[in-house]
Amino acid sequence: MSKIKYLANNIALFSISNFVSKILVFLLVPLYTNVLTTQEYGIADVFQVTLLLLVPALTVNAGEGALRFGIEYREKRGSILYGGLKFTFFAAALVAVLCGAGAVFAPEPLRLYLLFFMVLFLTNAMYEFLILYFQGSELVPVVVAGSVFSTLIMILCNIFFLLVIRIGLNGYLFSQMIAYGSAALLMVALGVSRQKKEDDFHVITDPEMEREMLSYGKPLILYSTGSWVNNAADRYLVLYLCGAAVNGLYGVAYKIPAILMVFQRIFAQAWQMSATKTYRDEQSDAFFSFMYTAYHTFMVIGCSLLILVLRPVAAFLFRKDFYDAWMFVPPLLISVIFGALTGFLGSIALAHKDSRSMGIATGLGAVLNVILNLLLIPRMGAMGAALATAVSYFTMYFAALCITRKHVKIRARFVRDYLAYILLAAEAAILIILKTGVLCYLLTGTVVAVLILLHVRELADILRRVPEMLPHKKTTEAVD
Repeated sequence: MSKIKYLANNIALFSISNFVSKILVFLLVPLYTNVLTTQEYGIADVFQVTLLLLVPALTVNAGEGALRFGIEYREKRGSILYGGLKFTFFAAALVAVLCGAGAVFAPEPLRLYLLFFMVLFLTNAMYEFLILYFQGSELVPVVVAGSVFSTLIMILCNIFFLLVIRIGLNGYLFSQMIAYGSAALLMVALGVSRQKKEDDFHVITDPEMEREMLSYGKPLILYSTGSWVNNAADRYLVLYLCGAAVNGLYGVAYKIPAILMVFQRIFAQAWQMSATKTYRDEQSDAFFSFMYTAYHTFMVIGCSLLILVLRPVAAFLFRKDFYDAWMFVPPLLISVIFGALTGFLGSIALAHKDSRSMGIATGLGAVLNVILNLLLIPRMGAMGAALATAVSYFTMYFAALCITRKHVKIRARFVRDYLAYILLAAEAAILIILKTGVLCYLLTGTVVAVLILLHVRELADILRRVPEMLPHKKTTEAVD
């Protein structure tokens, strides 16, 4: 199977889970903004971003290790599962002790939230580890089943807790606990039963494999923490400097960039597998260069189109007091592009086991993010946080590009790429300043048209390679 066809097959499978999952959850946003107050949504958002930090850090990135080594060492997948579960349960036990101790001394509302977080950490950590483990075991249908099942359970629970018995924020958190936990159990039942049919699958301890996973995962703590700071530190600073209500607006503003992030996540999941399988190939430079330009083209044009239709989309999604959140969206959309490209480049570096360099790149972006947030939020409010996020993500992307060039020679039209970023910034500024009207849509539409013209060559190249991705195409040729 060619490299492009292998990637296309995995993208197709991940598209099923992500479109079903993310779009259905996306359609729940009007429910959340109708039922929850801005303050409740701000608290829920803090729960989510805290999990994004603690789960990879405390589990020593067990899931990333399972993905990386599961693809490379097929015969050791049982040991990888055992070691990863051990790291996950140890992290959950540590969180349980800390939350339990904190609950003894905390006031009543905070005590309840600490207990909620304890359970939410366990279920989320298990779910995230198993998603990456079965991805590394190349059992993508199991990943799809777990993701879709989690979404369906979450929707049903949200309807029951928020609309039937109406328990607000507590119901929102209950829904997530039940969804993550039940999906984790389903993946274990489906995935392990399939793996037991393999002669070389044995769930046993392997100290050497565990040490290798630890040596790979430890440097990734800086990488995952830096990514978290770029993604989430602004939420805490907005909460502290502007209050829970403004943080609720800022948190819901991320729901529109989540549209673009659906496509980014689909590609990233499939790309991690492809990068690990092909990084040693002689023609990997050509393959990586083509995929980089194609990915960049899709993300830039997608971002420009979302900015163009932002106001109507916001009117549909953001109800009541949440509508004003639309103004924070354009910089956040642009930051998604740089985050996606950083992830693309990071997968190449991590395939070469260069987790330390990627940690430095993300750490640089994280430090800049915090500094800019402290400077801009007091002056510009949540808009300052959005601008800081975009600038720090660009910095992280540029550093990752320099690092990746140590391993592969990516050939791209970088001058054109940077011109595209300037045009995107201009489109965002036009929308924020003019807000609406014929002139606003005329100017933003013109920017979209220019961006499409700038990427005509790449779009033609992508269309030319479509036959390589079709199921009936049988080839073992390397990508030229």
